Amino acid sequence: MSTRETQTEPKPTPEVVRRLVANHREFLAFLQLRVGSRAVAEDILQDAFVRGLDKLGGLRDDEAAVAWFYRLLRNAVIDRRRRDASAGRRLDALAAELEEAVEPAPELRGAVCQCVARLADTLKPEYAEALRRIELDGIAVKDYAAEAGITPNNAAVRVFRARDALKKQVARSCGTCAEHGCLDCTCGGGCGS
Repeated sequence: MSTRETQTEPKPTPEVVRRLVANHREFLAFLQLRVGSRAVAEDILQDAFVRGLDKLGGLRDDEAAVAWFYRLLRNAVIDRRRRDASAGRRLDALAAELEEAVEPAPELRGAVCQCVARLADTLKPEYAEALRRIELDGIAVKDYAAEAGITPNNAAVRVFRARDALKKQVARSCGTCAEHGCLDCTCGGGCGS
């Protein structure tokens, strides 16, 4: 065992813990001002309390603990913004990819298993509607987003998840026909007739 494993971190004093808990409202207001959302601010604060209390052991002065905790919160906001920006870039890329998707030829589109349309109706209503409007009606993702009252990024994610859910439903229902793209379907689901 290393010396680090045998030594335990000192626990914060009850006064330090009380002071931090007493400042909960101020911490929340500080975060909400910076992130613009009470729910996100509450998540960050909760996480900071969980992580921070283990690291406060060396601080005996409650004023120093509050200042240290504000620094911890500032860093948490920065980390959250970085994660959000990274996720936003990935969603933008997905939305652009969906916008550039090539439509299948009309004769191929008509040959695809009719089970797909039936199975799409078994999905969550918002997934079924997204697939119907984008895949069948052919509207752009950004237009669907405006129609649904969501951001284009959320629409792109919804379509991605809807496609994934539909793919699983088709595989479950149609078996090997799904592996071959449901062309000339023989799954017995009534789609070849």
